[in-house]
Amino acid sequence: MRTHYPRTPHLPWSPGASGDDVRVVDLSGFAGREVVVTEKLDGENTTLYADGLHARSLDSAHHPSRAWVKALQGRIGHTIPEGWRVCGENMYARHSLPYDDLDGYFYGFSVWDELGWCPAWDWTVAFLRDRGIPAPRVLWRGVFDERALRRLRVDTARQEGYVVRTAEGFMAQEFGRRVAKWVRPGHVRTDTHWMHAAVTPNGLGRTAPLWDVRSGAAPEAGALLAAVGVPDGDADAAADVGARLGGTGDRRLAGVLAALLHRERRGVLGGRLAPALGLPPARRVADLVGLHGGLHRPYPDEGRGAGLVRMAYAVDLDVLHAVAAAVAPGPEAREQVEWSALHAEEAGPPDWPRDLFAGLGAEAAARCRAEAREAYALGRVRTAEEAVAATWRWRSGGFPSLIHLVGPSGSGKSTFARGLEGVGAYVSLDGVREERGDRADQRAGGDVLREGLARLDAALARGGTVVWDATSLNAHQRSLVHAVARRHDALVTHVVALVDEDELIRRNRVREHPVPHEVLASQLRRFVPPYPGQAHRTWYLGAGGTIEEEA
Repeated sequence: MRTHYPRTPHLPWSPGASGDDVRVVDLSGFAGREVVVTEKLDGENTTLYADGLHARSLDSAHHPSRAWVKALQGRIGHTIPEGWRVCGENMYARHSLPYDDLDGYFYGFSVWDELGWCPAWDWTVAFLRDRGIPAPRVLWRGVFDERALRRLRVDTARQEGYVVRTAEGFMAQEFGRRVAKWVRPGHVRTDTHWMHAAVTPNGLGRTAPLWDVRSGAAPEAGALLAAVGVPDGDADAAADVGARLGGTGDRRLAGVLAALLHRERRGVLGGRLAPALGLPPARRVADLVGLHGGLHRPYPDEGRGAGLVRMAYAVDLDVLHAVAAAVAPGPEAREQVEWSALHAEEAGPPDWPRDLFAGLGAEAAARCRAEAREAYALGRVRTAEEAVAATWRWRSGGFPSLIHLVGPSGSGKSTFARGLEGVGAYVSLDGVREERGDRADQRAGGDVLREGLARLDAALARGGTVVWDATSLNAHQRSLVHAVARRHDALVTHVVALVDEDELIRRNRVREHPVPHEVLASQLRRFVPPYPGQAHRTWYLGAGGTIEEEA
């Protein structure tokens, strides 16, 4: 069934309302609720279904400006549940305002199920992203505050206005009380209606090729490389993975990019991709690059299941096998990938409830989840009930906690750790060197490390939370710290900083204690970040110095 998109009422202070527009007269539908304010885009209201689309008019005819969005619907229509609809703005044709940096030619702003329910905003954004549809930019978010909204500044030469909606979901009959808009004065400034003029396409931005791949389009290697700022890649492998995977969303994009960039160094790749992709997808691409080569080599079948389960904590196994198959160096490697893929059909992370350890303290829950995951990988537990029983000894939280910082100099590890609350002891190798007389002296590295580990051992014996501050660039360096943590049955949290190389170089120039350029370059060459599951918990820090993913 086709459904009109309802008319969005104007806020009382919207200057763009004409005589026949609807205005909100009662704002009580927003009062006390969290709202999301998004940019109002100057396009054509369009609704997508599993089997077609229409503009605002249900019988809208063909128009050249609708060809692109029709192709999009053809790629993603099968992912829209029967009876559902995706509503948004077709931005292909320029109307009153020009755009030159769009993520794509269709922006989604709401999803409706067969019963007329519009889900919560965060759920909606995830649903749209998984189909390669960007959402409008969020301008403000918080509990409804009329004064704050009235103070919002809109660049009326570049923006048509903004839309306010409740962050929580609502039924269709509540639309007029849960959604409203502010529109700039004189928002239609052209003498000729855009549909009767020559079509002038709006401009796409650098990230548009990424959204195309998310929506199922064939990858264009050159555009993707430009989007992520990498000069060269394997176009054939990217096309191969795009064809193998099918599907939509970040998982497809991760596979295509991992194949395209499979020759890049994993240690710097996550930070390099994060500005364009966001840190969690960038981390997954880098981990695919790091893990795929292991599938090309023979592996004992008795340990293969556990290995695949552990890999599944970091990446999607079907994506990993698609990448490994596409870049396999020869028939023997391809045969190993095919054999691994057969085993992977039975592997994967456990399908346990997310709240399996609800009610426990944060650290006890993290420890129980980690121990249960490892027991599952080893085949010792299978059901949720068995997982709970197997982790009983850690439910009290009576164990010390180690915060293990990982990353090159200048990546923000120490600044983050200094802001943590409840830290009982802080062990810094730079601090040990400074006590010995020279923070920059690397000649007594062995003695410094032994002193640091001894301090760590004593601090964990006392209990509480301890921070280990060193670069910990590779598995060997981290293993020495883990050995001490195991002696005290400590919860280990890796804090992995993934920051773009150029940003690290910039920061190093202005640090109080900069490292020589050649030292930083050496660190980046040697940096092998841990994978999820190699500690009980892993936090990933982005360039902003905050946790952007917990794995």
